[in-house]
Amino acid sequence: MTTFDDKEKASENKYAHDKETQFIVHARAHKLLGLWAAGKMGLSGKAAEQYADSVVVADLNPTAHHHVFEKVRNDLLAKEVHITDHDIKAEMHRLEHVAREQVAGN
Repeated sequence: MTTFDDKEKASENKYAHDKETQFIVHARAHKLLGLWAAGKMGLSGKAAEQYADSVVVADLNPTAHHHVFEKVRNDLLAKEVHITDHDIKAEMHRLEHVAREQVAGN
């Protein structure tokens, strides 16, 4: 194998690793968002975990009608939790940073 081949393989491996890390961070952030929203809706324990899992799955399903933000917003509205879109987006942004730190710490 040539030096060029080695560099190309290393670059491909780094790209794959970065994509995997990005996926893990997003999934973790969505789980945290689901737990946050579950708390707002008065859910706890197993019910909160199940709701948080449904938020993660909503992002994984490419045919889903709702994206994560829309799902959480609609679910909160359905439970008559009054919260602004801005507050949900701010929490999503904050939890993205938390998730990134948690994944980097592992």
